[in-house]
Amino acid sequence: MISQGEACQRITDGLAALGIDPLSEASLCQLWSYFTELSKWNRSINLVAKAPDQEIIETHFLDSLTLLPAITTGPLLDVGSGAGFPGLVIKIARPECNITLVEPRQKRVSFLRHIIRTLGLTGITVSDQRLSAGDPAFAEAHGQFPAITCRALTEIAPFLGLIETLSPPQGVVLCMKGPRADAELADWQANSPNSPFRLERHLQFRLPHSGAERTIVVFRKHGPEERPATP
Repeated sequence: MISQGEACQRITDGLAALGIDPLSEASLCQLWSYFTELSKWNRSINLVAKAPDQEIIETHFLDSLTLLPAITTGPLLDVGSGAGFPGLVIKIARPECNITLVEPRQKRVSFLRHIIRTLGLTGITVSDQRLSAGDPAFAEAHGQFPAITCRALTEIAPFLGLIETLSPPQGVVLCMKGPRADAELADWQANSPNSPFRLERHLQFRLPHSGAERTIVVFRKHGPEERPATP
């Protein structure tokens, strides 16, 4: 296994290459503990695709941290958290941010709760409730979230439909995407003319070690008075 020093240095160097502020020593130590538990659990539960340690650190941990500059508010809802990416990583990097992780698969829920207990994290909850488009049940139980994110859960158009009731007016939605971001965005623009969301910006970059293409697509929800009139 990669050493703690090498793993933390890889994250630190990656953040510097991306122009993102460095993490505290405490956050780096917690990320290392998270990584070691992920490695143990991954031997029996398929949490993430098997890959060299260096690749897992970049593809999952560093990739999740690229969201930090775009998060200016909270509480944050992370939909389809899987093994905790990006929501659990964001919580470790921003301990003051209240975060709710949504993950319906029970083995992953068990892993997420294990990590939260192991690291002694507070201000973070895990919900195994499955979201349905147009269903107000989750919003009734948990309220709305000024910031919502997902990472490779589904395409942009269905995701925005899925979380529409969970985002308040002026709420921000951050979709983490790969090379197909422009195609998904074009599909949403062509087929969702009455969407309450508007595109605010999209940030394109490459992960520093692998060169993998990444895009963060940022939406903001219209208030009722801002929505375009239906023809």
